[in-house]
Amino acid sequence: MVKINPVLEKLTRIFPEGGRGDFWRLDMNENPEGLPVDFVAEVRAKITPAFLATYPEPDRLLAALAAYHHLPEDRFALTDGSEMAIKHVFEVFALPGTQVVTVTPSFAMYEVYCEMFGVTHQGVPLGEDLAFPTEAFLGAIGQDTSLVVLLSPNNPAGGLLPRDEVERIIRKAAEHDAVVVIDEAYHYFCEVSYLDLAERYDNVVVLRTFSKLFSLAGLRLGYAVSRPEIVTYLNRMRPTFEANSVALLFGEALLRRLDIIEALIQTEKEGRLYLMEALTRAGYEPRHDHGGNFVLVKPEKCPREVEAALKERKILVKTYGDKHLLQDYIRISTGSRRVMEKFVAAFLDIDQR
Repeated sequence: MVKINPVLEKLTRIFPEGGRGDFWRLDMNENPEGLPVDFVAEVRAKITPAFLATYPEPDRLLAALAAYHHLPEDRFALTDGSEMAIKHVFEVFALPGTQVVTVTPSFAMYEVYCEMFGVTHQGVPLGEDLAFPTEAFLGAIGQDTSLVVLLSPNNPAGGLLPRDEVERIIRKAAEHDAVVVIDEAYHYFCEVSYLDLAERYDNVVVLRTFSKLFSLAGLRLGYAVSRPEIVTYLNRMRPTFEANSVALLFGEALLRRLDIIEALIQTEKEGRLYLMEALTRAGYEPRHDHGGNFVLVKPEKCPREVEAALKERKILVKTYGDKHLLQDYIRISTGSRRVMEKFVAAFLDIDQR
């Protein structure tokens, strides 16, 4: 019998189902319609056989990120999606025998990486009203803590922390030499960012992704922002060529088209506001809570039944298992008003007939 890392013997992974291409995908917080067709065609025209035969060169995207954020290039580590940035943070800072503090529920991969790297996951439950448990969270940070994770906004529950509370958590973590990860995958949808704290404090890493607002989930592109010392360690963990050439090309082109970025923000906002208003008029109490590109709503029928009925109509949404804090909700990824109108018509027909 070959030798196997014993951690993997107990590690359970759940991967998304395939075959989603023919559906309206409102289950994984993607942009259901994607980038403008003409923009995609313009960038795609630059992909020649020679381009594909050449190893990736990240310099142009790093320069574009530096200009976009008004920061030096040595503040950025490019990764294969922000999920891989999380993995590199664990590889560098989650030392054996330590603990990682998050709220629960949270993005599932943080708990997966705790199991993968053999560290203790200290999950602090959100309040029944989904409020962030600041005092309990601060109390969970101790001498054994190596990583502290904040999602802003949180996924799947939504919600933002006031800046003074974020800084209290950063300072408490610093007392125990712990790194604070601020995962900003959804920050564009709430106009709040703590990116500047990665410059002010030497124990902060901010994570960003091109998968959500930027609509490049299929290309797997993300990045970490931090002080140069931390970025150096993250880069030492990365493969020589991590972000692929096509992802780098599209990422750079998009960062130089602020008009497209602004249009994406406005399109999602218009669709979300329509969704919230339509559900409210129909008697529901939808929740956004300064969240990302998703809305939570309690259907009148069993959420799993509604999910199955919507799937029959080629619409995918997210539900949660029994004993989950969000077990009574469905989560709808938001998109344009056109997409939201289609969802509302199907949802009301299923849930109120």
